[in-house]
Amino acid sequence: MAGRTYIAVAGNIGAGKSTLTDFLCRTYGVQPFFEPNEDNPYLPDFYADMKKWSFHSQVYFLSHKFRIHQDLDQTSGVVVQDRTIFEDAEIFATALHQSGKMTERDFKTYSELYSTICRAIRPPDLMIYLRSSIRTIKKRIKLRGREMEQNIPTAYLKQLQKLYDDWIARYDLGEVLTLDTDRLDYMTDLVDRIDVMERIEQFVPGAKERRQKARPAYARR
Repeated sequence: MAGRTYIAVAGNIGAGKSTLTDFLCRTYGVQPFFEPNEDNPYLPDFYADMKKWSFHSQVYFLSHKFRIHQDLDQTSGVVVQDRTIFEDAEIFATALHQSGKMTERDFKTYSELYSTICRAIRPPDLMIYLRSSIRTIKKRIKLRGREMEQNIPTAYLKQLQKLYDDWIARYDLGEVLTLDTDRLDYMTDLVDRIDVMERIEQFVPGAKERRQKARPAYARR
């Protein structure tokens, strides 16, 4: 859609994607599109038996991410997406395949579907990659208290982080802004907040004007 700017927020489990998405929406008065985690009916079965249910769960995410892309393609202005369809395939499905929890046959079928979808969607204008240390990720997972995440093995988080770093290094579908979230506290630290906004506004036309117009809650206090 003409006149639309598409920002995506990518990063490992616990990297702070939802927090940044919420921050961007409040700061710039833009529409969010969140990952359909809680709606996935396969997740409980997947966590109980990953090998049996990995293909089902990943296809669910892929199909619903495609639907989200169709929705945001019909939305004008600036939109922000929490986790992209690219991560579903390049990170999570790949990790499952590498660890033997998704068969070669299922991974091939999944990859063909993913490739077909990628040809039908418009990539983000700006990909914001949140990079965090495993120590920080584990701390945030514990603090947010989602029961299904509490026993995620450290080795799995490290595997995901390597896949993320490798993927973002070869990503060439649009602009990339990497933020080290170990060292940023844009929610409470004014200097960090200004730094993040200035870096984002370099890539998003009219973002500064949108921020001034939106006048987020913390600016009115």
